[in-house]
Amino acid sequence: MAYETEDLETQYCFPAINSSCIKTKRSTHEYNIMYVFFSLLSVWTVFLNLLVIISISHFKKLHTPTNMLILSLAVSDLLVGLIVMPLEAIKLIETCWYFRDTICRLFLIIMGLLLSTSLSNLVLIAVDRYVAVCHPLLYPQKITTTRTIITVCVWWFFSSVYNIAIISISHRNNTCYGECIAMLTFVWSIADLFLSFLFPCTIIITLYLRIFYVAHQQVKVINSLMRSGKHLTEGSVRRKSESKAALTLGIIVTVYLFCWIPFFILSLTPNTKMTSATAYFMLWMLYINSGLNPVIYAIFYPWFRTSVKHILNLSKIFKPA
Repeated sequence: MAYETEDLETQYCFPAINSSCIKTKRSTHEYNIMYVFFSLLSVWTVFLNLLVIISISHFKKLHTPTNMLILSLAVSDLLVGLIVMPLEAIKLIETCWYFRDTICRLFLIIMGLLLSTSLSNLVLIAVDRYVAVCHPLLYPQKITTTRTIITVCVWWFFSSVYNIAIISISHRNNTCYGECIAMLTFVWSIADLFLSFLFPCTIIITLYLRIFYVAHQQVKVINSLMRSGKHLTEGSVRRKSESKAALTLGIIVTVYLFCWIPFFILSLTPNTKMTSATAYFMLWMLYINSGLNPVIYAIFYPWFRTSVKHILNLSKIFKPA
């Protein structure tokens, strides 16, 4: 798709169409670097999240409610790397949408679905950790693997319906032929901002503030028992483990929100176009986050490092034990 750009003539996405968008000129060297970079980023995201998916799916000991939520998050992150990143990279590098209008709308639906389900998964993770840390006696009864899977499926369904509806009511306000942009009215933009970002983020932040306070109090009690030489009960050890898990998942949430907040602030700025370099940078921060979560798992979760070793060593993963 790359064209030689050393000449001074204006290049168009579709030269045969009068209303075609103007193609940004890039040198062949710049094309090659950008395609290699985004290809490696996409492969990195798919590969790492595939390791998470195989780990949790294959090893029965990892079939816990919390890991089912991590599995759902990994699926959405993998699809971001497999579908969204390649198409978005082509649109960024070529500055043209070479595919049909139907593919454009489908792409916008999938992109919105994956981003919204990622945030939905973080809400469910926050609820899961809240019950585990703040109400440990109720956790085994209220939060089960089956209920978690059903809840995740329901979230994915409603996210799909919501994003299909959003793209259906949006209007194409393309200034030229070769763009893939969906425009919402001001009212729908505010409603989407509230439903897709402000409301879930408020829930997440509120729950984690409560989680960290309760976890801090529990760890203080456990440490005081250890210093006094008293024997720790199984419940105390479990609460300390739950607190550590909450801290790890809290880091994931913090990194995710750090990537989301600048983009939504930018989306509220009037007269902002997604073709600007700043807007694309903010958008790609969201995509890059999909490749960061498995790195966080590798750093903080021993089970993930162990399972990856078994997966890469094919002689062990196929053994019944």
